[in-house]
Amino acid sequence: MKYGLLLCMGLLAAAPAQAEDLVFTLRNGTGATLMYFHASPADVDDWEEDILGSDVLGPGQSVRVTIADGRRQCEYDMRFEFDEDSGLDVLKDTQDLCELGSYTITE
Repeated sequence: MKYGLLLCMGLLAAAPAQAEDLVFTLRNGTGATLMYFHASPADVDDWEEDILGSDVLGPGQSVRVTIADGRRQCEYDMRFEFDEDSGLDVLKDTQDLCELGSYTITE
């Protein structure tokens, strides 16, 4: 009887942990409109799709971002592209999104 219980517990411990969604608030602290926001795991060479989709993020605005890609990784590269008339270059940063409660884009 004890052997069966131990075997069961061992199988449960071997099951992979479920990846959790990465959730944070993104604030636009620049004077320009954010047109595109991409985030990709730091070990991926290509950018994932635009998270804002058809939306934009104006100066001073914020949005709640959820990345539910099923990965168990925390470190993500982020790319911010602004209105072409703003004069701002593309900004990039890398953050631990598991620990991030909010992120403010600054020039």
